[in-house]
Amino acid sequence: MAKIFYSMSGEGRGHAARVRTMTEHLRHDHELVLFAPNEAYDFLAPIYNTPEFPGVEVRKLPGLKFYYTQRRLDLSKSIYQGLKFLGQLNKNVRETTEVIESEKPDLIVSDFEPILPKAGRKCDIPVVSLNHQDFLLSYDLSTLPSSLQWYAWAMGFVVKAHHVEKQATVVSSFFTPKLRPGYKDVVQVGPLLRPDVCEARPSEEGFILSYVRKATTDDTLHLLKSCDRPVKVYGLGKRPADGPLTYHEIDEQRFTDDFIHCDALIGAAGNQSLGEAIYLGKPVLALPESSHHEQMINSHFLKEMNVGSWTAIESFAKSNLVSFLDGLSKFRENLAPYQGQTNGNPPALAAIRKYLPSTTLV
Repeated sequence: MAKIFYSMSGEGRGHAARVRTMTEHLRHDHELVLFAPNEAYDFLAPIYNTPEFPGVEVRKLPGLKFYYTQRRLDLSKSIYQGLKFLGQLNKNVRETTEVIESEKPDLIVSDFEPILPKAGRKCDIPVVSLNHQDFLLSYDLSTLPSSLQWYAWAMGFVVKAHHVEKQATVVSSFFTPKLRPGYKDVVQVGPLLRPDVCEARPSEEGFILSYVRKATTDDTLHLLKSCDRPVKVYGLGKRPADGPLTYHEIDEQRFTDDFIHCDALIGAAGNQSLGEAIYLGKPVLALPESSHHEQMINSHFLKEMNVGSWTAIESFAKSNLVSFLDGLSKFRENLAPYQGQTNGNPPALAAIRKYLPSTTLV
């Protein structure tokens, strides 16, 4: 049994969902300590800091996060707070180095989190990077509009700030364009899928699933009311039903069941949710915020694959919704080659296990 330290970004649930997937595969044979900031900690701690999971512990770690003003992503504030975080990075690395020296993990895995891998390299611990964001550096993004190519170039400096010398870089993504020159050693894998998703038998039961951010406006909800079928809304907490809209607390099992049996997904354009939708054969109407460039890039590739459509949430109109619903049959036809075929779990696990002590390989 090896000891694995595993850290992640805390913004949104995509990072935590990927980490949970890997944890579920590794925890039976290894001891894991998960280092999670913000929303990721709030999601994972109630699950794993319980007697049911004696080999897994979740600890808090400082992390970057997005900030909102009047329900819109505030780039200026987010960047300012990000710079403050980077200003405290060396201090946090020193403190984490002391923990590593004391507890001596065999391997560090990081999902776009800089503190733990930087501390790990100071202690000469092997590091595996497993995330989505490294696509900004390693993927050929020449098909993107020039504005998004510029963003990818600029954000490449942020991605590089997370980098340390490591044993492997694994990029999990629902899209897999060719690698750029100089990145041939990057391992490309599909989405990391929860067990219930991997084993699912999808069906269409006559409703739309909508997963939205807390800052979603009333105008967006009003448009969703014009769907031609019921809409189950997650992400805004429990509210009274409003016509065809019903509101649900985030409950992992219920959300997964609804995902498996919905007709389509409408909402945020995170890599994780889009990857699961494609694996399940669910068309997606992506609604990224215009200032959330990474989700704009995800939406571009979603449309390029012809398995869904998108519009910036600020310009979401009834015509977008009607066009999407009218195209469901065609989207499902285009999804057929991907459905059930894009599971990135096996190659991602192989990349992790490759760097565990040989006596612990399973």
